[in-house]
Order: sequence, then structure tokens, then C-alpha cells
Amino acid sequence: MPFLLKDLAGGNRAGDPHHWGTRFLRDADHCATTTSYLVEKFEAAGLVVVGRTNVPELGAWATTESQAYGPCRSPWNPDHASGGSSGGAAAAVAAGIVPIAHASDGGGSIRNPASQCGVVGLKPSRARISLGPDIGDMWGGMTFEFIVSRSVRDTAAMLDAVQGPMPGDPYGIAPPERPYSDELGADPGSLRVGVLSHHDQVPLHPDCVEAAASVGRVLEGLGHHVEASHPTEVAGSPLLSHTLTIIASAQARGVEDFGQLLGRELGPEDMDSDNWAVTEMGRQMNAAQYLGAVQALQTYQRKVAAWWTEGFDLLVTPTLTAPPPRIGEMVPDEAKPLDAFMRSGGLLAFTLPFNVTGQPAVSLPLHWNEAGLPIGVQLIAAMGREDLLLRVASQLEREVEWSERLPRIHL
Repeated sequence: MPFLLKDLAGGNRAGDPHHWGTRFLRDADHCATTTSYLVEKFEAAGLVVVGRTNVPELGAWATTESQAYGPCRSPWNPDHASGGSSGGAAAAVAAGIVPIAHASDGGGSIRNPASQCGVVGLKPSRARISLGPDIGDMWGGMTFEFIVSRSVRDTAAMLDAVQGPMPGDPYGIAPPERPYSDELGADPGSLRVGVLSHHDQVPLHPDCVEAAASVGRVLEGLGHHVEASHPTEVAGSPLLSHTLTIIASAQARGVEDFGQLLGRELGPEDMDSDNWAVTEMGRQMNAAQYLGAVQALQTYQRKVAAWWTEGFDLLVTPTLTAPPPRIGEMVPDEAKPLDAFMRSGGLLAFTLPFNVTGQPAVSLPLHWNEAGLPIGVQLIAAMGREDLLLRVASQLEREVEWSERLPRIHL
């Protein structure tokens, strides 16, 4: 089966070009020197790597429009973006170039492009898929690897193929009780489902509100108990300041590593203005600030996870707070430092919380607006419950039949 690797960490295969969406690695003709465990598992499953997908510079944005490789456009409407950072992967799958493609998620980077391109994007539980051998913990445990696909079947099959610990992984999780593929069509029973379709700090577009509400109605029709309920923190607690501390610290270290690789110090001329601003911010962070942010996010994680102990099985939200933006709307602007970064955070207000908590979450292509653009809906389960997500996702897939809906460009 033809397959594409994302051009970021986790998608490295020894000897392949590996540029992280940057001009400085592209111009140096940099190639990976190691192969990730995940790529080894992809190839062992029979996938044949035929190329790499476009990403934003350093994977930092909610849109894939790097200076190195240009914008990645939505197959549904090329005037609109494909999302990020797995925008190239989601666009390729939606367009029919490949049936599945490698993707990764540090704040919504699997689910955001899945929503914008009308495909399935599952972010697994923390530790379900190894990041090794080069990476143990990245962004304080907020980063995840997997795929995007067009079907729940393919998602489950690939999770069976690549899940499981590898030597030296810093986190652990209980293995599934049976193959994930066996969950397809299995009766989930009557579940208690909370629906969240507002945010106290970020305005929601009416299309996204309606998408979540419509899925709530479908779930109710399938026999589930649906009510307006959610973890209080997801709708209101600010996350960006703490996550920015962690991301900026990690980026400063990463840029230092790239400089050592190239044998020169990187500067503002090497990257876009917001990435340089984040790098400079990270250079100013100290250990106490970093550890303070980690502590704040761990406290947040416990408060959010407690909601699932109150008798709830699933939370439903819009994947994003707005429909797919137009090309150029989310790119960095030197005149407005970090404006694009903060607007990316607003778009991802419902995805970022579950990078922090480590819970499994999936964006499903369950709604389209009047302009014909896909509006994803996110389902979140308790830690380790990918099995439950897949059971309900397969229910919804049969009910909504999104596979019948394809962009005109689909091959």
C-alpha cells in the first residue's frame, strides 16, 4: 500500500530528506540518519513509502504554509487551507493520492487537518505509540504520532499494527484487551455522552456549534444518553501561556540542535518571524518557569480527567472553533509578532486540552457547511479507551456514511 511520511520528527527514515518545513534544512539537503520505531512498524506492516508530506515550518502552526515549500491547499476548495501541522498528510488522503498517511499531533495537528480536509484523525492515548528511539518526551508529553485515513476500519487496522511499547519509553499504558479491529461493529452499549459547544474565551462559529449539536442528536438516536455537560476547565481555563512556555523552551533547544548539525548559529533570517520570536522566548526561559508550567498542566490534567469518573463515557466537541481558514489568513506577520501563533491557539481551543491530558481523541468528518467545507467533530474518551472511541466512531460512520462524500479532485 502506498504511504506518505510527514516531514517532522517521528517521520524520519534513514537516508530520506528530512527538512521540518524549513529553508535551512532544505538548502543543506539534510537527510535523516536514523529511522523511528514507528516508521519501522509502518514498513513491517507492508506500507511502501512513496514520498513525504508538506508541513509548516518547524511544525509550529495550525496551517501548512511554509516559506520553504509554500501553501498546502484544501482538496475541497483550494482557496482554503488544509490545516497543520499534518496538512500535507490530510490533503493527500482527502484527494485520494494515498489511502492513509503518517501524521503527528502536538496541539491538534492530527485532528485539525482531519477536520479541515474531511478525513478521520485519531490522536491515541499517551504512550500508545512509541516516539523512539530519538525522542522520549517531547513538549512535556504533549506530542503524539499516528495517521490520518478515510475510514474507521483503516484507522483501527493501523493502530493494531503500530501500537505497543518499545525499549526505553518514558511512559507506559495498559495494552488493549483485544485487537482494535475487533471493536468495529461491536455494540458499545448505551453510553453517557456530554456535549460541549461553547467556549468561555474563544468565540465559536455557528457552523461548528451546529456540527457538535447534530452529532449529539445522532448519538441520541442511536440510544445513547446525551446531555450538555463537560469538564469545566476545557471550556474556560487558559492553557496557552503554560503551553507556550513548554513549546518555546523545546523549540529553543531544537534550534540549537539544528545549528550544531549545520555547523553554524541559526538567526532570524533562517525562519519566519513568529518562529524566531518563539525561539528567542525559549532562550529566555529558566528551569523554574519550565517546571512551573509543567506543574500547572499536570494540575489541569487531573481536573479534566476527573469528569470521566463521574459516570460519563464520551465528550463531544467541535474539532475546531471555526471552519477552514482561507490561504494566508494564519501565516506569521512581522508587523504583528506572535499574532498567528495565538490565533492558531484559538482555533485549537478544543484539541489542545487533550494533548495536555494525554487522552485519546478522534476527529470525524460528520458535517459540511453550506459552502461545502468539512467541519469535523471531536470525540474524547478516558485514558486508554481507544476501543470505545472506535466502537462509537464505527457506529457514526455507518449512520452518516461520510465515505460517499468526496472532493471533486479525489482521484
